Amino acid sequence: MLPRLALAAALMVALPAMAQTPDFALDDRHLAVIPRTKPETGRIARVLAPPASFHAPEDFEAKPGGAATTRAIASADAFSQSSENMPFEREMDFKLGNGLFRKTWVASPASTLASDGLGPLYNARACQDCHVKDGRGHPPEGPEDGRVSMFLRLSIPGGDPVPGIEGWLATQPEPSYGGQLQDLAAPGHAAEGRMAITYTEQPVTLADGRVVSLRKPAYSVENPGYGPLHPETQLSPRVAPQMLGLGLLEAIPAADILDHADPDDADGDGISGRPNIVPSVEYGVPMLGRFGHKAGAPTVKEQSAGAFAGDMGLSTPLHPAPAGECTTAQSVCRTALHGQEPGIRDGLEVDGQSLDLVTFYSRNLAVPERRNIADPQVLRGKEIFHSLQCAACHVPKFVTHRLKDQPEQSFQLIWPHTDLLLHDMGEGLADHRPEGRATGREWRTAPLWGIGMTEQVSGHSYFLHDGRARSLLEAILWHGGEAQAARDGVVALPGEDRDALIAYLESL
Repeated sequence: MLPRLALAAALMVALPAMAQTPDFALDDRHLAVIPRTKPETGRIARVLAPPASFHAPEDFEAKPGGAATTRAIASADAFSQSSENMPFEREMDFKLGNGLFRKTWVASPASTLASDGLGPLYNARACQDCHVKDGRGHPPEGPEDGRVSMFLRLSIPGGDPVPGIEGWLATQPEPSYGGQLQDLAAPGHAAEGRMAITYTEQPVTLADGRVVSLRKPAYSVENPGYGPLHPETQLSPRVAPQMLGLGLLEAIPAADILDHADPDDADGDGISGRPNIVPSVEYGVPMLGRFGHKAGAPTVKEQSAGAFAGDMGLSTPLHPAPAGECTTAQSVCRTALHGQEPGIRDGLEVDGQSLDLVTFYSRNLAVPERRNIADPQVLRGKEIFHSLQCAACHVPKFVTHRLKDQPEQSFQLIWPHTDLLLHDMGEGLADHRPEGRATGREWRTAPLWGIGMTEQVSGHSYFLHDGRARSLLEAILWHGGEAQAARDGVVALPGEDRDALIAYLESL
């Protein structure tokens, strides 16, 4: 992998306009950082070294969120607990943020001025509608399934590049429908349409003769309410990801993430992760993308504000337009009554204080402790995970920044099993829709912490960006591109070792 200084120099060349000014921002300006000392840096390097053996758990491995790790509870509320190290005086902020996260919004006009402004076009009436129990969303299980928590991104080729970001793959929103298909609408308005999915089963035969069927999805839009979509429209499905550990991911030093990037595969291992550099709405400069399936958002706050605008049509300080995703072609939508009242909530539908509370809540959804960590089968699965190079992308551990005002996330050894970088995952998972610097074949490495509790929390075991995989094994078998060798290694495993690998993943 590229040394940190070499990669930093490459990024300076890639962003010439920004590299010459203080506005260049791969510097974690979203955090109040206390710089590490030289002894700390050396100690961190030793802690982050790969395991010397697989006969016993590593030190502190049982607490994937560091001191913020919470006790694993056997209920659907396992992902809804607060950081264990949260100061008592911040607990009310967490509860208020939770209330806003669960709040059901209504369209204007309404008898309440505290909860109106929804839409007019939207996908959900509350954050919790998609992130049920703060867990993972899922595709529809039938034509009348009302528990769906996924949507379609829309774009067409063309558009303008972003100044200062080399490699930006310019696209533009679909002219009539915008960047996201809204399948719900306020009274008096037409929904944009409905996502339709058809599946084709594809059998995969493993080395021991076991046959696993993968379901390959195809997506389309039914009943488009605003005329035909542009003929070059690119569709990309998105399932709501789980919410736990976001503040810890946000607190990983950008330089430590970039240390794992190897865009030209200089070490020849076939893995060439690269960062997505995205424009920050809040700071007005390029920043390292960390959140979303293609790392399209740099901070928890920007991810939250984008969801308020795109998913619910609610204005915030970062996206003050009250019409949300309504396009110029949707004139009735753009001129509809909204929930912005002068002198109330900053004149916005979601004011700055509310956005900050939701951000605090989202940052502090705790990671549950590991289970069965010393089980011999789990330890064998961990050894297989490393031997197949799964840990090259699903990087097990980081140490977060030391922070002045975020004790929950400050200087924690965490085990998220992600590098937060973009990787070519092959044609099988390609959506053929670029996002920022991410190509249509690239996806951000998904964090694995909590993945073994998905069924307990979310009531299903659907994985990947669109929920096509019905089990962890199916998710692995969809891996291609840079992960093809690891995927083929899993296919070739004896059944006992494959079961051990799954047991390890389920312990995370």
